[in-house]
Amino acid sequence: MWKDPIVEEVRAIREKQAAAHGFDIEKIVADAKRKQKASGRRLVSFVRARRSAKRREKLTCPA
Repeated sequence: MWKDPIVEEVRAIREKQAAAHGFDIEKIVADAKRKQKASGRRLVSFVRARRSAKRREKLTCPA
């Protein structure tokens, strides 16, 4: 079976990272969030904004 070298590299990094945090998902996530915050890069959220009640009414009631 052929192995993709990029996939293998990502898996090796993931394993090394998990081992460094004792395979504790909470520690892994906390470290990732800390690194993300320290990067100083602008983060994008894809959470949809809530529509106002007036806007929802306009969309659901035919004029």
